[in-house]
Amino acid sequence: MNPGNTRLLERLFADGLITAEAQEACLNLVARSGERVEEVILELKALEEPALLKYLAALHKTRFVSTEKLAKADIDRVTLDKVPKKLAERDTVFPVLYDAQTATLSVVTPDPDNAPALHDVQLASGVKEVRAFVGRPRAVKAAISKAYNGDIHAFAILDRDAHAQFSTMLNVFERNLVSDESMVLAMAKEATQGERVLSDRDFKARKSGSSASGGGVNDESFQEALNVLITLIENARPDLRGHSAQVARLTKKVAERIGLPESTKGAYVCGAYLHDLGKMGAYHLTALNVAEYEGHKAQAEKQYKSPSRLLEAVQLPFEVTQTIEHMYERYDGKGFPDGASAKEIPLGGRILAIADTYADLTQNPRNPFRKTLRPVQACEVLARYRGTVFDPNLVDLFKHTVTGEDVKARLLANRHRALIIDPDPEETTVLELRLLEQGFEVAQAHSIEDALKILEKGEMELVISELDLPNGDGLALLAEVRKRPYGQKLPWVVVTGRSSRNDAQKAFDLGAADFLSKPVSADLLVAKLKQIIEREARQAGGARGVSGSLVEMGLPDMVQVLWHGRKSGSLKIRSGTSSGEIHFVAGAIYNAMWATLRGEEAFYAMLKLTEGDFAMDPNFTAPQQVIMDSPEALLLEGMRRMDEGAR
Repeated sequence: MNPGNTRLLERLFADGLITAEAQEACLNLVARSGERVEEVILELKALEEPALLKYLAALHKTRFVSTEKLAKADIDRVTLDKVPKKLAERDTVFPVLYDAQTATLSVVTPDPDNAPALHDVQLASGVKEVRAFVGRPRAVKAAISKAYNGDIHAFAILDRDAHAQFSTMLNVFERNLVSDESMVLAMAKEATQGERVLSDRDFKARKSGSSASGGGVNDESFQEALNVLITLIENARPDLRGHSAQVARLTKKVAERIGLPESTKGAYVCGAYLHDLGKMGAYHLTALNVAEYEGHKAQAEKQYKSPSRLLEAVQLPFEVTQTIEHMYERYDGKGFPDGASAKEIPLGGRILAIADTYADLTQNPRNPFRKTLRPVQACEVLARYRGTVFDPNLVDLFKHTVTGEDVKARLLANRHRALIIDPDPEETTVLELRLLEQGFEVAQAHSIEDALKILEKGEMELVISELDLPNGDGLALLAEVRKRPYGQKLPWVVVTGRSSRNDAQKAFDLGAADFLSKPVSADLLVAKLKQIIEREARQAGGARGVSGSLVEMGLPDMVQVLWHGRKSGSLKIRSGTSSGEIHFVAGAIYNAMWATLRGEEAFYAMLKLTEGDFAMDPNFTAPQQVIMDSPEALLLEGMRRMDEGAR
């Protein structure tokens, strides 16, 4: 048992915060489960979370952050990027605030006195100071999972009691999962026997969306309960894990963009969570799949009412069932069940059809394209079916809603990606940290099989490899990779415990960029790797740029992304027959040119553009600073001028 567990319990007992019986019970459960003592204290209700965190904060001479605040925290990408995901997960450290003026990074961790971990964070982030606040261990892990992995239900399973309830319900559900009919009967039986986690009061609502419990389908706790339940059920389908939660999130965004009332928005979101319930056969029944494939259509015609039938006893609001049961209508009137067309189709059904298809295209590798598509590619697919399967106006609105996120990611993603192949994880730790410090994204593989899986994605820009690998040889791996399109020119550095001249010659014959024998200084190696990357960039014409349309992201939003991301380069704009550019240096705007205009006036003229194309050249260096105002001041003044012009 960790001595720290004993000491904390002894202190709590000595200070009169827990009883001797509670101390003994906690020690026993820690010994049996291996769980951290903080979680055991909360699980046995020896102390409530606020009292425990307050005590820990005083003990560590810091402040605390509650689970509720972590769950609601929306951390900006600049702050998250200060701590690489692997480091955050390894040391359970979550960044919450970065002060650029003082170069201070604030993090939440269950171990604010863990000096080695905080030192690694400081090295990786390049900040002057790291301030550590204390938080509940599971809450910190949930925050990391939510922020870095996009797991929007990370906090929903913190409560073990709730999780156990849902698991019990899932087990009952799975035991009766023989056919559609038996599934309906099993769930209906649970509903009438009071074995359900979601009660009649939670579900029961009229068309208005109100409920006996107060919030009905609009209530956040109700939606979170649906989130957990559906996620547990979807765990049996690996390719669709988290699918319905993503569909619900997209549906909510579109409903908010349209400006729908809270009751209507809540009903549509509820329908999005439930839309796949009872349809867990061989086919994934999206509106696009059902429109294109007869097998999918035949299955959907049998199962389109499954969610409503499964929950018939709890009387879902009318708008929820209407949304679910009309998601297979087509805009051209060739769908089912009613053959409705255009705006005859309920709005919820039209939105759900688009959101469900988009989530399938971007998340499910078994979609009709047999690969996950980027947001812009998925929107192009939706556009092909606008006016036939999907509402054309909603397709356009949906594209505006989702693709701005893709542009932002591309504008900010300029880190070089390196793969370390070494069977010894300890051997790679220092090198990985040094690479992270220098702005690399690092992946690790401990075998040839793992390495090939990563390399086949074609995303790596540099490989550092040992020669002695499990089930094979590093030189054989290099030879194999050189035969494939993605590996023909891939920079490859050998760092090995072998020092044979013959090995070195074979490596260079296969096009290795360097051959180094262990031990080698991590700092020296990183310097060499940076030289290799820079040489490759020069030969390839510099770093990769980003291009797109102003329809994907407006210029004001783009300026804010580049400003907050402290990006440098030239943002080139073309609209009609006119063209211009904005020069950035570490996020600051140095100059702007549009037609015959220069400086601030050129910037204000471009800010009005709503159509056109852009291209970001990260290799450009601004020759001089002409504009002295901050990007924030320029945007405010530009918006003021646009408002005045609209009057």
